[in-house]
Amino acid sequence: MYQFIEFLAVVTSAVYGVLLARRHHMDFVGVFCLAFVVAFGGGTLRDLFLDRHPLFWIREDHYPLIVFAIALQTSLIPKIPDQAEGILSLPDALGLGLFSVVGANAAIEAGTSYFVAALMGAVTGTFGGVIGDIICNRVPSLFRPAPLFATCSFVGCWVFLLLNTWVVSRPYAAPAAIVVIVAFRLAAIRYKWFLPQVESAVSTVGEDQHPNVDS
Repeated sequence: MYQFIEFLAVVTSAVYGVLLARRHHMDFVGVFCLAFVVAFGGGTLRDLFLDRHPLFWIREDHYPLIVFAIALQTSLIPKIPDQAEGILSLPDALGLGLFSVVGANAAIEAGTSYFVAALMGAVTGTFGGVIGDIICNRVPSLFRPAPLFATCSFVGCWVFLLLNTWVVSRPYAAPAAIVVIVAFRLAAIRYKWFLPQVESAVSTVGEDQHPNVDS
């Protein structure tokens, strides 16, 4: 089951990367590169943290071919309807939910604690998008005031882990967690749910203690 979830995660994340690249008017090389890093960035970082070798997209070597095919097919379409480019939130939320559960499950199989597994799920689900934003010369939404992103993944990973501890719920743990993450993310975008911004007092304290520092 998790193999199929991972496959769907790669496809949806690649679609998100392709749409993001088209929005930034990239050529085919740019489209493929962005789809590649969005689809594989988070899982690669997870595998490095967990010392899993070979990396998941090298072990499943048909994954890069799938991403290449998606990038090529969409690049042959001269004009993608504005409605398609405007629904970035859907593949974004699906990729987040699918990859988060796959990442948490991989961490559990590696023998980590539940807390580390939830972190690895969040890393797997979010860091492909982080790298994609950097390539597009944008401050990643993970690091600026934006609708809840990593929080959705982290909460959903705990849903998966807690359900997975109850034998009767194991067949439903992954689908339930994916639904929670996707719904949470879409609701956060729709209703603009943000974490409170941390106000820095460092500069204020410094100015109070050293009023003539610029003189």
